[in-house]
Parts: sequence; structure tokens; C-alpha cells
Amino acid sequence: MFEQLIRPPRLKKGDKVALIAPSGALLYPQRLDFAKKFLEDLELSAIVGQSCKSQYGYLAGDDDLRANDINWAFADKDIKGIFCIRGGYGAARILDMIDYHTIRNNPKFFAGYSDITALHTAINQKAGLMTYHMPMVCDGAFCKADEYTLDYFRKYIFSESIQGEIQNPAGRKWEFLSPGKGEGRLCGGNLSVLTSLLGTHYEPNTVGKIIFLEDVGEPPYRIDRMLTQLRLAGKFDGCAGVVFGDFADCDAANSENSLSISEIVNRLSLEVPVLFNFACGHCMPTASLPLGAMAAINSTANSFVLC
Repeated sequence: MFEQLIRPPRLKKGDKVALIAPSGALLYPQRLDFAKKFLEDLELSAIVGQSCKSQYGYLAGDDDLRANDINWAFADKDIKGIFCIRGGYGAARILDMIDYHTIRNNPKFFAGYSDITALHTAINQKAGLMTYHMPMVCDGAFCKADEYTLDYFRKYIFSESIQGEIQNPAGRKWEFLSPGKGEGRLCGGNLSVLTSLLGTHYEPNTVGKIIFLEDVGEPPYRIDRMLTQLRLAGKFDGCAGVVFGDFADCDAANSENSLSISEIVNRLSLEVPVLFNFACGHCMPTASLPLGAMAAINSTANSFVLC
């Protein structure tokens, strides 16, 4: 475990970046052309990994191929950044096939979300490298991304500093379900994926950290079950705070016989500050987050800040 995480060098115009698919197969190959064009418009040169055009059932190629794409992208000195193009499922299968020593010695910008949460957690903890929870450049929704989404996307790619206040888009309010203030490194991502890592060598270490959670397409009782599992596993004990992002399509079909996500969170009775309804996750607009960066939340100031 690393006390100090490396922030990878920011990308610069003209840099070569790799597109890889560590999880599910790309369902709409034409979106790869959009992704390449989008990155070219940012004056980045995109190199397409083998996994982007491969398929093995629901996976983007077999485990060896997908792991090799990650190891290749980090080892290649000409490549300065890595963009994952799709979530789905499959990242957890290759966690023990990744060369974390090479990643530590070749720190690079690494971005993705959803199933890529497994890689964020492993790379943060096993290589001590900060990574970026960001929408995929091959995501259908990203093809119509708004300025809020693009502003955060471009900021973390190109800016010298990532410090500053984080805000929701206009018209969307967050609230603190539990008061207080806390400071710590950001960790987390997709709730389902994080829960699946419990009991493994890649289990998230949440002590002293601010945990970010989001999910999509999960009914409330399953959100309840996963949060309860995290609680019983002690993952909220000793954390500095919790930020709940977007829970897209997670409402119950019959609301009369269900609980809302906020009611489920309240029943956790967490004794740390809890920020709820942050626009980040499987939603649009969506913010991006540097996982492993220092952050602070404060209910009195109604703030979420990267330190």
C-alpha cells in the first residue's frame, strides 16, 4: 500500500494515447471512429489496442489479450495516456495478470469508469498511481456530451493543477444526508464492482478515505444489499466521508413497495459526512474525478473540494 500516490503527467497536444477495452466487447464498432476523431480534435494521436476490435463472448478478447493491452500501453514509452473505451464486465478477471511494477515505473494518465472501477482500485493500491473516473470516449451518451461534462474531461487531461472546488451542473442540487467535514484521498467508483472485490487481494482500502459510489440499473433492494455488505465488511469504519454520485435507472418499478436510495443511505446511519446526489456516474451531464487525489467535503460550507 502506498501512502503517496503519483499523479501522472498531464497530457499535452501531440501526445500519443492508447485506446483499450479491458472489459466488455465494443457493441457498436463505429463509435471507435468517433472516439479517434474526438481525441484528434483535442490534438491527441490515438493508437487502437487489439482489444478494441476483438471479441470473446461478452469480453473484448480473451483474458491474455486484454491484459496484454494494458501492460503494452503502460510499457510503451511513446504512449502518454490510456483511455478505456467500454465497461460491461471483465476487468476483474485480469487483475492478477497486470504488471503493477511497470505501471508504477511508467506513470500515465489512465481513464474510464463503470467496470473499470476494478482497475482503478487495483492500480491505485498496487501501483500507487492516481487514475481518472471519466466517461468512455466510445460511450453513446458521450457523443452528445454537454459543456459541463467536457469541461471536467478536458480539465483533468490537460490542466497543470487538479485542485479546486467541484460543483454540480446548473439545476441539480446535492445535499448532505449526514453533517460534518472530512478530508482524505478519493477512492471508489461503481458500487457493484467494488462490492465484488470484497474478500480478494484487490479489496478496496477505505480507511481515512472519501468513498465515491455510483451505479446503474440496480433496483433499490440490490443497492441496499450491496451497501449493507460494505457496512458489514467494515468499509465505512474509519473512512473520512462518503460521496454518492448518480444512481441511474435505480428507481423501483413499484415505488409503494420500495425504499428510495436516499432512505437506504440514511438507514446506514453513517457517522461521517455524506454527500448525496453528486452528478457523476452513468448520467449526463457527468463530472470526472481523480481517484487517489486528496479531497474534502464540508456540510457547513456545502462544499466538495480537491485539495
